Amino acid sequence: MQIDVKIGRIGSEIDTNVIIGLFKGDQLEETDSMVMESALRRYLHGMLKLGDFKGDEQEVAVLYPCGQAPPGRVILLGLGPRNDFCLETARRASGIAVKRALKLGVSELSTAVHGLDVPDFELQECTQATVEGLLLGEYRYDCHKSAGPERTRLENLTVVIQQRAQANEVRDGIETARITAAGTALARDLSNAPGNALPPRKLASAARKMAADSDLKCRVLTRKDIEKERMGALVAVNAGSEEPPRFIVLEYGEPSEDRDTLVFVGKGITFDSGGISIKSSGGMEEMKHDMSGAAAVIGAMQSIAMLKPPLHVVGLVPATENLPDGKALKPGDIITALSGKTIEVINTDAEGRLVLADALGYAERFSPAAVIDLATLTGACVVALGHAASGMMGNDEPLQERVRKAGETTGERVWPLPIWKDYHDQIKSHIADVKNTGGRWGGALTAGAFLEKFIERPWVHLDIAGTAYTESSKSYCPKGATGVGVRLLVQLVRDWKP
Repeated sequence: MQIDVKIGRIGSEIDTNVIIGLFKGDQLEETDSMVMESALRRYLHGMLKLGDFKGDEQEVAVLYPCGQAPPGRVILLGLGPRNDFCLETARRASGIAVKRALKLGVSELSTAVHGLDVPDFELQECTQATVEGLLLGEYRYDCHKSAGPERTRLENLTVVIQQRAQANEVRDGIETARITAAGTALARDLSNAPGNALPPRKLASAARKMAADSDLKCRVLTRKDIEKERMGALVAVNAGSEEPPRFIVLEYGEPSEDRDTLVFVGKGITFDSGGISIKSSGGMEEMKHDMSGAAAVIGAMQSIAMLKPPLHVVGLVPATENLPDGKALKPGDIITALSGKTIEVINTDAEGRLVLADALGYAERFSPAAVIDLATLTGACVVALGHAASGMMGNDEPLQERVRKAGETTGERVWPLPIWKDYHDQIKSHIADVKNTGGRWGGALTAGAFLEKFIERPWVHLDIAGTAYTESSKSYCPKGATGVGVRLLVQLVRDWKP
């Protein structure tokens, strides 16, 4: 897609398709500061006086000035009350606009920057949010559909600003939006892929290709390597599958005394049947998304490589299927993780924490300043938080605060949950060091307590079970994988100070 910056006023060109966001109560008086051509402003001012368009958040109207003003089509967006504006407002508005435009067959758009004149928000970040919403809202996953009517794609986007002095900030915002949207699209593609199209070996191939294109180091451990590393938990989960496991290591930058190392870990269960503790059939097709944590890490590593921050960043992905078989892991089995801790398996459908235990153990060799893991880990977290936020647990409050702030900036919100000693007590085993479930109550929290036993560094666990995919189309995300976590991790890296 071509994205250009134009110095001037939006709506000054004939037959263009323009996006304009208005706050609740905006009337476009002559004294208002707007990046808008005067004839278009007068036309919209008259329309607003009718009172039909209120400016409520996510309100949308398509207008046809019909010769009264230069543009051919105006997509008018409500941004809600000015005092309630945040960057997520801009993203959602842009996502709604591009979906409406594509439905109308529009492939070229001009837009103003949403929130441009709101105090406390910088031009660059408002530009990034505006363009991110357009790029993310334009995403489609239709590669498995047979040929049909060609869908309209957004081919040209123009961001209009008034002052030439703003151009560099706007271009920087656009470039960052391109990078983060591309990483998110990659994560969505990986998560949306059906289990037969993306088993662990093909996930590893996709990661290797991305690394080669992005100038990242990539090492893929095969079953033999995994066994040599004594990752007994990953090997055990894989036992019921004919597809061999993979352990993917992506690396940006070099370790050094003057820069921190961050490690991101993503759960990579490419399909989860539950194993011997098999799930019910209803909705099992969605278990192709059980590698959304892995997808987020791979997408984030691509974006990080393009942004080139002064850090050393490592991405780890333990990848396997979880299937029932005569050789599969059984309830009651005892396995040994990379750390040497023994685990009593109570439920084979609590497999994600097992593979993460080995990955967290592997992360120790990088002596990281922080470790973040992302996993579609528990239905219990969805019960607690629904689909509006990911659950956050950890052993380091300053690190959790960094993650929370990154989530607020990107709209990928997280909410803190406790892992008190009570939850550790629930996973005590009388025959092993720990058991992999603590019963029905506090399931998300006992899962966090389990993971905490396998990490000694500052660490945060993000349970993205409720946010990794959506069953209905949202403002800037169609039905399916959301790519959640990519933009949060990228923002965390951008904000990171030793």
